[in-house]
Amino acid sequence: MVSDAIFKALQVYGIAIVISLVVAVLIKVLVAVTGRIEKAKPIDVPTGTVCPIGLGVPDEDVAALSAAIFVAIGAHHILHIAPTSHGWAAGARAAQHSHTPGPTGRGPR
Repeated sequence: MVSDAIFKALQVYGIAIVISLVVAVLIKVLVAVTGRIEKAKPIDVPTGTVCPIGLGVPDEDVAALSAAIFVAIGAHHILHIAPTSHGWAAGARAAQHSHTPGPTGRGPR
């Protein structure tokens, strides 16, 4: 009885090992194939008009950001870059750092 259970357990482990090896080989083949496909494709560098940048922003910063975005997400069009208002964040930060007790007397309002 015990030997049957041990034999069944060894069968299950053997099947799991074989399946794991097959999956590992399949992943290795897929990585090799996709690596060759990606090397074969030339990278298209987008050309075109440049959107106007804000005053006081150095051209080097715009070039570095554009290159980083292109590397990260590919050839997409950036429609607009503008400063945002973080008024809500400042209010939350002030409430978090407030030392005045709230309605329960235990913390910020």
